[in-house]
Amino acid sequence: MRTASKIAQSPVSEIVLLLRQKAERLSCMRLRSLTLACSLTALTLTSVAHAAAHTRPQSASASPAKAPKAPEPDDMIIAVVNGIPLTKRDVDNRGKLFALSTGLPVNQELMDRLRPQIIRQLIDERLRTQEILTRHINIPPEQIAAAITGIERRNGMPENALRDRLAQDGVSLTTLIDQIRVQIGWVQVLRQELGSHGRVSTREIAQREEALKRQDGRTEFNLSEIFVKVEDPRHAEDELAFTNTVIQELRKGAPFPIVAAQFSQSQTALDGGSMGWVQEDELDPSVIAMIQQMPVGAGAISNPIKVPGGFVIITVNGKRIIGHQPGHVITIRQAFLPFETPLNPEHVTPQQQQALQKAMKITQTVNTCDAMAAINKENGEKRPTDPGELQLERMNEQMRNLLDTLPLNKVSRPLVSTDGIDLIMVCSKKDKNFADRSPSEIADQLMNERVEQTARQLDSDLHRKAMIDMRIKLKGV
Repeated sequence: MRTASKIAQSPVSEIVLLLRQKAERLSCMRLRSLTLACSLTALTLTSVAHAAAHTRPQSASASPAKAPKAPEPDDMIIAVVNGIPLTKRDVDNRGKLFALSTGLPVNQELMDRLRPQIIRQLIDERLRTQEILTRHINIPPEQIAAAITGIERRNGMPENALRDRLAQDGVSLTTLIDQIRVQIGWVQVLRQELGSHGRVSTREIAQREEALKRQDGRTEFNLSEIFVKVEDPRHAEDELAFTNTVIQELRKGAPFPIVAAQFSQSQTALDGGSMGWVQEDELDPSVIAMIQQMPVGAGAISNPIKVPGGFVIITVNGKRIIGHQPGHVITIRQAFLPFETPLNPEHVTPQQQQALQKAMKITQTVNTCDAMAAINKENGEKRPTDPGELQLERMNEQMRNLLDTLPLNKVSRPLVSTDGIDLIMVCSKKDKNFADRSPSEIADQLMNERVEQTARQLDSDLHRKAMIDMRIKLKGV
């Protein structure tokens, strides 16, 4: 039985999660052995204290006044992990990446609350990075670029928007690339670790299908999670405080997939925390008790849930009866005509006028999905041509009404935004029972469960064998 963790087994090419994404921090390709160590001393006003001692007796409760501590240097070493340093700069950059990618203000209070867990997470990543290098696993730049694009797409961001925002706010792009590289490389490590167990047999699939049939009519949930690992259950105060901090920011509007990609310590982080559809008997009892009280969607975020190994934060994306979930599926093609500058309705530029004229012509002359795909390619494919199967019931009301009434192979009216014009064509429509699971979906679920168990065991082994020299006091490390 798993707690609230499912393994995201999405293909590596699709681990499009972070530039986000946020989704792998294997900057340790550039690990080098630094030898500098920094120590800070608090300055005391000894001369003042000395003078006071000669003018009046000093009470037992009195203490010498202290000057403010000098700021910590960026290259101050916080920990050394198997000979590889972790510096204050590394920790600060990760904190800024989290704040900026979620739209939160970068302030000292938030950084102080995040700092202990960021340090723990970066130590884990150092250990994972070293294991990736030991196994001679290389991550091509194309996979990292694809991950960045995927993060932007899943969060409704234009292409390069995340990169531009990081540059604008002075956060090194390397911080995000490192995070993504570690996540992708770790997936390959787990595949190697599984070896012959990395395949699901037809017998196992059949057994799960039979189990699902026996559960026909029961409730299952579509969940997303953020898992916070606790190293020492006797001292979980820091991890609980961090979990509460994350919950506060999620409830203020921080995007769940981005936060999960950066801070969740379950393999589901690779898929923005998505666990997919799960039944109650696959979950920890404490998780079941929580989700039964929660509303579906609307950004509801659970309180911290204590599970074996740590804390989990849950959001409920959907709820259905096993075996019964009728719905409508469509496929579309879209063409996006970008503006060179943001649209100002009071001062429309000639280029924007030309784009609108071109869009109107397309609505009158184009009548095939292949033609729409070609148009989008000609205009730089700033938006995905084919976003895959879409369920009408899960779209916002305005888009659902537009696509539900749009005839096949007919271009929609121009949808104008500040950065361009979108045109959509519906290519197919069909009814579908979303409760049905294909053999491949069942195989993915079984593999996810197997990978999650392997990941936790390997993480534990790496920590047990590691030489970790902490230069600051941190509970549980």
